[in-house]
Amino acid sequence: MSDANDERIISSDVESSDEEAIEMSLRPQLLNQYIGQSDIKSELQVYIQAAKQREESLDHVLLYGPPGLGKTTLAMVIANEMEVNIRTTSGPAIDKPGDLLSILNELQPGDVLFIDEIHRLPKIVEEMLYSAMEDFFVDIIVGQGPGAHPVHFPLPPFTLIGATTQAGALSAPLRDRFGIVAHMKYYTPEELDNIVKRTADIFKITISDDAAYEVALRSRGTPRIANRLLKRIRDFAQVSTKDGVDVEIVRYALNLLKVDNLGLDDTDIKLLKTMIEYYDGGPVGLNTLAANIGEETDTIAEMYEPYLMQIGLLKRTARGRMVTAKGYEHLGYPEKS
Repeated sequence: MSDANDERIISSDVESSDEEAIEMSLRPQLLNQYIGQSDIKSELQVYIQAAKQREESLDHVLLYGPPGLGKTTLAMVIANEMEVNIRTTSGPAIDKPGDLLSILNELQPGDVLFIDEIHRLPKIVEEMLYSAMEDFFVDIIVGQGPGAHPVHFPLPPFTLIGATTQAGALSAPLRDRFGIVAHMKYYTPEELDNIVKRTADIFKITISDDAAYEVALRSRGTPRIANRLLKRIRDFAQVSTKDGVDVEIVRYALNLLKVDNLGLDDTDIKLLKTMIEYYDGGPVGLNTLAANIGEETDTIAEMYEPYLMQIGLLKRTARGRMVTAKGYEHLGYPEKS
């Protein structure tokens, strides 16, 4: 396989730009630095300590939950805690069994292989993973026609960490091969407040306590969004006459960015208003809703719905999506009779 193809399938450990270097600096390196997901961290500490005491590779790990909650970061933390190397790729990047075999062939004993969007693996590649995960070998057919013959490839013990926003899209045989399954949950404002302050410290930004908490409240329970908003607020603060970031500049910046006090953006508002104004608050089907607001169904289901449901503005029923009484109230509409 060519070097160019290797670069497509496997991300390099060397960051290629200042922006990527900054992103890496925001990532905690060890479990005691990782903010939030307390239950998952407590379990992982036990599993990692036990595996290291037995001098074995960690059992395979499945991390699932909405995007932006730190699944990739946690995979890197696990590798650091196990003191092994990590190779990272994604489901869509592995087109065929040969791609997967090339990756597996480069693993050393105990290494971590991280596959993001693992639910998007082609079926033929997924089936090849079964024996790799369970018995640490793969069998492939070499050649064609009468000369074709099976070749047995033993593999070193390794840990597969899969990440997905759609755990239900995984086949049962693949899901059952993960010994550790962890549901990543939305972060509390207090946890996000700590993350915002940590990021501000890395960026050398002076931020007041109430400003940090305001950012946390508007970050949709998601660290990635909190960090992204703080970057934009930093820009507003930089061109202002203020010495640091206070709650006034946070509210000014986020209002201009059209992020409301619950963290809803234009698309969230458009989605809820469409349901109320055109469908009497629902129920309405996902495909119909997607066509109305000009978004893909997967985007709505993965990026917008989970948070709207989490904060109680939207609910799913057997007949479709519905805006709740809280949703009506937040948008200033009279409650549906």
